[in-house]
Amino acid sequence: MSASPPPLKIPMPLRVPELAPSLGRLLVPRRLEPPWVPLDDVREELATGVLELGGEARAAAVREERERVLDAVSRRAWLGAWERAVRRAGERVSAAVDAELEHAARRVRMPRLLRRGRLLSPSEQRAIAARLASGGEGLIAALDALDAAAAQARDASVLDKVAHAEWQEALRTAARRLEAAWLSLEAGVADEQRRWAGEVEAVARWRPPLWPVLALGVPLAAALIWVGLVLGGYLPAPAWLAARLGF
Repeated sequence: MSASPPPLKIPMPLRVPELAPSLGRLLVPRRLEPPWVPLDDVREELATGVLELGGEARAAAVREERERVLDAVSRRAWLGAWERAVRRAGERVSAAVDAELEHAARRVRMPRLLRRGRLLSPSEQRAIAARLASGGEGLIAALDALDAAAAQARDASVLDKVAHAEWQEALRTAARRLEAAWLSLEAGVADEQRRWAGEVEAVARWRPPLWPVLALGVPLAAALIWVGLVLGGYLPAPAWLAARLGF
C-alpha cells in the first residue's frame, strides 16, 4: 500500500499591523518646555522611517513577497533607524556643548590655543553618544524578540495563527519600545546639559594668570624707580649713565 502524500502546507499570509498608534509621543511629543538641543527633525525622521518600513512591508505583502515583508520590518531595519537617530542626536549635543564652551571662552578672552583645548575630544563625543544610546536597552530586547517571532512567522502555515499573531504583537512592542527609547534619549540630552554645565562655568571663571605680569612688571617698575631716583639726585648715577646724561 503506497504512502499518502504529505498535506499541502499553505503559508500564512503576513499582515503588517498599523504601527502609528504604538509610536505614541515619538509622533506627537508632549513637553512642558522646549529641549535644550532641538531634535524634532531627528525625531520626525525616525518616526517617518519606521512608518515607511511598515508601508514597504505592507506593499510587499500585497505582492505576496513573504521574505521582503519580513526584511522590511526586521530587527536590522529597526536597529538601523534607531542608530542613525542616536548618531545624529549625539553629534548635535556635542556641537551644542562645544558652542557653549567656545562662547564662554571668548567672553573671558581665553587664548585661542587654550580655547581649542577645552572643546570636546573624540572620546568625549563618543561617550555622549553612548550615554544617549543606553536608553535603547529595552528596544534591543524587543528587537531580539521580534527576530525570534519573525523566524516562526516565516514558516507559519494558515493553521499557525498563533505564530502570526505573536509576530504582529512583536512589531507593536518594538514600536512602543522605540517610543520609550526616544523619551530616554531626550532625558539623556537634558542630563548632558547638566553634566557639562560645570565645565562651562569653569571656563567662564577663567582669568589670565598673573605671573607673566609680575615677572615683567616688577623688574620694569624697579628699573623705572631706580632711574627716577638717579635723575632726582637721590642715587649716584653709574659712569655709563652719567656720561650719557652729561652729569
